[in-house]
Amino acid sequence: MSTESYEDAIKRLGELLSKKSDLGNVAAAKIKKLTDELEELDSNKLDAVERIKSGFIYFKTNNYEKNPTLHNALAQSQSPKFLVFACADSRVSPSHILNFQLGEAFIVRNIANMVPPYDKTKHSNVGAALEYPITVLNVENILVIGHSCCGGIKGLMAIEDDTAPTKTEFIENWIQICAPAKNRIKQECKDLSFEDQCTNCEKEAVNVSLGNLLSYPFVRERVVKNKLSIRGAHYDFVKGTFDLWELDFKTTPAFALS
Repeated sequence: MSTESYEDAIKRLGELLSKKSDLGNVAAAKIKKLTDELEELDSNKLDAVERIKSGFIYFKTNNYEKNPTLHNALAQSQSPKFLVFACADSRVSPSHILNFQLGEAFIVRNIANMVPPYDKTKHSNVGAALEYPITVLNVENILVIGHSCCGGIKGLMAIEDDTAPTKTEFIENWIQICAPAKNRIKQECKDLSFEDQCTNCEKEAVNVSLGNLLSYPFVRERVVKNKLSIRGAHYDFVKGTFDLWELDFKTTPAFALS
């Protein structure tokens, strides 16, 4: 990267144009293009800041100030009933999809809404995100939500050789958590299109995560004692449907979101 200062660059351009005046029109066009790009960059930065500010003002005016009882209670403690694992995809915010209110759900979001198996040396962030709401906040329900058009699942299904060197620094190692789902779908749904295989894998990957949840001792203990319920779900934002099933994988009928 060049370390030339703005002043040096302008000086050098002036010297060049003084020697080759025929380049004036070309230089003017390039300067105009650069100016437009800089103005757009500044505008985008300003738009982002204004969006953040206006978003908070709207929340404060329409939620915070209108619900003092709720916010005073939340200032003292939280007692969420749900622990939700959802994808980080910008189209599938669980608070919007399920209309969760503040304090109602402890939400963990990551690529493809995956829960890795219990391991104290790997994915400790997920272990901590599980342990705190379960052992400290005593949540009563865990919900893992998959969704349509999931890029993480599509990437998983596209991996042909699980032992091949990864092309990404983090993504492939992470999504391999649900490799058992991919392998099952590849075997049982081999006659389906790749798109349909991905849809099936979005749901099967949820089942893998449900199974992995039981590898955590503090989860399994509470499930056995009927103190904790575990459910899987799949939100299809193309069709506007939401499938919900229990840990035993018996699916309840889908219902449309409208």
